[in-house]
Amino acid sequence: MEPITTDGSCEFDVIKNGELETMLKDAGLYESHEESVTRELMLGRLDQIVKDWVRKITKDKGFNSEIVEAANAKIFTFGSYRLGVHGPGTDIDTLCVGPNYVTRDEDFFGGLYGILKMIPEVQELNPVPDARVPVMKFKFNGVSVDLLYAPLHLWVVPEDLDILQDSLLNGADEKTVLSLNGCRVTDRILRLVPNVQTFCTTLRCIRYWAKQRGVYSNVMGFLGGINWALLVARICQLYPNMLPSTLVFRFFKIYKQWRWPNPVLLCPVQKGSLEHQVWDPRRNFKDRMHRMPIITPVHPCMNSSYNVSSSTLQIMVDEFQRGSEICEAMEGSKDGWTCLFEPFLFFEAYMNYLQIDITANTDEDLMMWKGWVESRLRLLTLKIERDTGSMLQCHLHPTGLSDKSRPLHCSYFMGLQRKHGVCMQEGKPLDMRYTIREFKYFVGLYSSWKSGMSIDVGHVKRSSIPHFVFPGGVRPSCSIQTLKRNKRVHGKKRKLDEVAKGNELKDPGSLMGIGTDHSKEGRRIKEHKANANEFLSDASCGLTAGPPNPCVKVEEVPSMSNHQNVAVPLQAATTVAKVVSYCTDLLEELEELEPTDVVAPLSGVAQGKLFIRLNTASTCGFPQPLKS
Repeated sequence: MEPITTDGSCEFDVIKNGELETMLKDAGLYESHEESVTRELMLGRLDQIVKDWVRKITKDKGFNSEIVEAANAKIFTFGSYRLGVHGPGTDIDTLCVGPNYVTRDEDFFGGLYGILKMIPEVQELNPVPDARVPVMKFKFNGVSVDLLYAPLHLWVVPEDLDILQDSLLNGADEKTVLSLNGCRVTDRILRLVPNVQTFCTTLRCIRYWAKQRGVYSNVMGFLGGINWALLVARICQLYPNMLPSTLVFRFFKIYKQWRWPNPVLLCPVQKGSLEHQVWDPRRNFKDRMHRMPIITPVHPCMNSSYNVSSSTLQIMVDEFQRGSEICEAMEGSKDGWTCLFEPFLFFEAYMNYLQIDITANTDEDLMMWKGWVESRLRLLTLKIERDTGSMLQCHLHPTGLSDKSRPLHCSYFMGLQRKHGVCMQEGKPLDMRYTIREFKYFVGLYSSWKSGMSIDVGHVKRSSIPHFVFPGGVRPSCSIQTLKRNKRVHGKKRKLDEVAKGNELKDPGSLMGIGTDHSKEGRRIKEHKANANEFLSDASCGLTAGPPNPCVKVEEVPSMSNHQNVAVPLQAATTVAKVVSYCTDLLEELEELEPTDVVAPLSGVAQGKLFIRLNTASTCGFPQPLKS
């Protein structure tokens, strides 16, 4: 894996690197000494707990005193803590390895769970045994912990165990291999990067950027900590002598033009064995379906980003493009680092959302239910993509949000919009009722389901987003995006006002919407409008239909500049002022259809031919709108 260049950084890069490190410190991305000590003490206590637990299990299963005395378990860390890029309040990924006779289902999720439940310092204990990688989540002395378990084919676990030994995988089942994989990958990355300190600073920057931009969540179909670490490690290999600031620039430049699904590799893929299958798209059909392969550098090599869907891939590629443009501006000394890390305004980005509400009867039940639902949410994205022919882009908010006025409740949100360059199927509204019912059915298969656990899915427009999702529970009065939108509308209104002043004496009775389109295309567009209420209308799925929209007549006009031109006549108005007001309100609504241009000529007012012209890039007519 040869580097692109071995050149170092210039004076400008040194200046930018100093600015970057200052920014990371000012952002509070480094934990205090006191927090560091608290984590170390917690890990020491947890290690002692699992050692005592294994000895107890060994004794209870009737082994002789010699084996009981030698019985051992060991705690390993991985993820951000092991890489040294964790920040204040972040969780610690841990792995407990034990002997072969200590089982995962009965002993780990049974015996150890009971022990942890009795410890006062342990709170919010939440086992997730049905996850692809079974895990116990809890807080220990205020530190969030994710604990995995891997039973090794050893009678005694040595204290100096090398987790990178491939022999540890002999006879291991899939869940054990996956549980071991986190530690093995983390340790391997640290051995493959040319400069660990440079890698850590670069990764800390990219992790912060990903969280700010809402693309840091493996469970929601984006990338998690290990995925971002692998991407950054590859950039470090390609530019081994460059500073973190320069590596950040190269990170966005490389990945904005990466030809997915070409894989990202830190080392050649090792050959597989009959026992453990490795990632190989030439032989495995399932591997060929992966959208964004980022391959782990240990045996058996796997795609660490199998969760990525077409929607989440497009969102991340767009973010890579944005990051690259900002970095190019910084290279021209036009901007600073702050612009790169501006938070993504999720609840201002889309016109339509799905709101997934879950409830339970107790705090413990809610934690368990949340863990299960979160692990299934990405399937909703895949089902929507499947059932709509990949016409919708689905964007899950990376975290659940709670309404303080509603105890034992949590909400998740998914932004929805038509994908760029995609036109709707002729005569078919987007009906997701079956998709929602299917999703709720599979979520309801939770093996630990209890009475009171419920899930409801509903459609909500941006203007109706509940207030509790905003900081402080207060909806922003006017966001940047809203200002931009209003600027466009007000600019159009000024043009409308200027035309209206010249037509004040015209006969109000001439201001009638004209023309009825009897063409096939016109009939189809009207059918789309008439059927709009069918979208998201099944109350049994938690989706409610809004009132029917007024019928909008459509006038066909000659095509122009390879765009479809759709004329929307206006209803009769008694005065020009009323027409102008109507146009102003309608223009913003029409922008939801994402035309390439919105033009509102009022030169035809005197002739009674007032219309708004939309030049859309599609040749398939109106996209089917979502109805509240």
